[in-house]
Amino acid sequence: MASTHDMAARGAEVLVASNRGPVSYEVREDGSLHAKRGGGGLVSGLSAIGPDAGALWVCAALSDGDREAVARGVGEEGVRMLPIPADVHADAYNGIANSVLWFIHHLLYQTPLEPVFDAEFRRQWASYEAYNGAFAEALAEEAAEGAAVLVQDYHLCLVPGMLRELRPDLRIGHFSHTPWAPVDYFGILPGDIREQLLQGMLGADRLGFLTRRWANAFTACCTEFAGELGKTQIGVHGLGADADFLRERSHRLDVDERMADLRAQIGEGRRTIVRVDRTELSKNIVRGLLAYRQLLDDHPEWRERVVHVAFAYPSRQDLAVYRDYMTEVRRVTEEINAAYGTPGWTPVLLNLEDDFARSLGAYRLADVALVNPIRDGMNLVAKEVPVVSDEGCALVLSREAGAYWELGEDAIVVNPYDVLETARALHEGLTMKPEERAERTKRLSAAATALPPAKWFLDQLTALRELQPT
Repeated sequence: MASTHDMAARGAEVLVASNRGPVSYEVREDGSLHAKRGGGGLVSGLSAIGPDAGALWVCAALSDGDREAVARGVGEEGVRMLPIPADVHADAYNGIANSVLWFIHHLLYQTPLEPVFDAEFRRQWASYEAYNGAFAEALAEEAAEGAAVLVQDYHLCLVPGMLRELRPDLRIGHFSHTPWAPVDYFGILPGDIREQLLQGMLGADRLGFLTRRWANAFTACCTEFAGELGKTQIGVHGLGADADFLRERSHRLDVDERMADLRAQIGEGRRTIVRVDRTELSKNIVRGLLAYRQLLDDHPEWRERVVHVAFAYPSRQDLAVYRDYMTEVRRVTEEINAAYGTPGWTPVLLNLEDDFARSLGAYRLADVALVNPIRDGMNLVAKEVPVVSDEGCALVLSREAGAYWELGEDAIVVNPYDVLETARALHEGLTMKPEERAERTKRLSAAATALPPAKWFLDQLTALRELQPT
């Protein structure tokens, strides 16, 4: 990529804006800064457009190391980190994005008690506005005439409208990686906040969603609360798994080592039900454990013959409700192991420490993959397991995952709230004939990889560039 200085002089032609950037910094004991590169769909997408495309990634400085890097003028080529004050970022990110917008779009509130839109909420909302404003100003400053700007996710809903005011010449896109709330649930938000969010989004020329269902929910909210969509176009881009990367990465030595460890813990000749998730409220881990317990009750023949491998990695542990959920996951696991375990068999293997190589090892070993979210924008785990599975894998999939719309035909589909149905689905998966499992896995893998990250990104960029600015 061109140097940041050159781009500032001539303006970037393609800009991506997201809360988290492609690099993070930590301060070492000797005071030096260490940079760590990230991965994911946006990183591979941006690299796909080539080094001469004049691309710039605008992101927030998230850690003390990031803020120190900005203060020292240290940076990666093609990346601009914004030194948003830590308290403003905490209010915007944890207070609004993760505790209000995430809860609204994933239908997570216990409505007798929450939400409470009080003076503290309004104070945090002002931080969300300031945080979005900082992005809009940086993008306006960095973009070349008529540049394409791709804004990412619920953290930055106000940016398109703010940027449109500052730079009407730009082609502005926004992509939602989450579901969008239905009208009645979106209506929980105060009226002026609803309007601000919708008008912020409608500042874009083009809005992208993971499924038609989420796109329709957004347009319904616009009809109900904003009157119309205006000139904003809507697109659906179902992000797929990166098959080449996953297949290569899942056969490295560290994955083989993790698989050997897992096999030893599982025990000779046993079947596996695998789940890999962040310990996120919407992932429905506790009901998955309850369904497994129901399976052991309904089908005692599976006792000592199957192990539930549950990887539940920490997420948002700075929020009390997430810490409480992690505690409940642990409690239910311990209860199952105490009630059903024998000296030679641990029914649930729970691991709470993030380890990508171990996750890939579990994918390869899985007889049944359990993906049962309450609600999920897509859920890439459902797409990744069939791609790397060694022997073929039965997929038990919630109808509330975005991935259901692409994978539902070859998955065993469940209502995520119905523990009895989920237990029956687990039994169906475990008893599925190997040849049927292999055939289904082949079709699941093809559907899962139809739109790999680089193509997903380039399709959006192409569609945006082909539009006339509003």
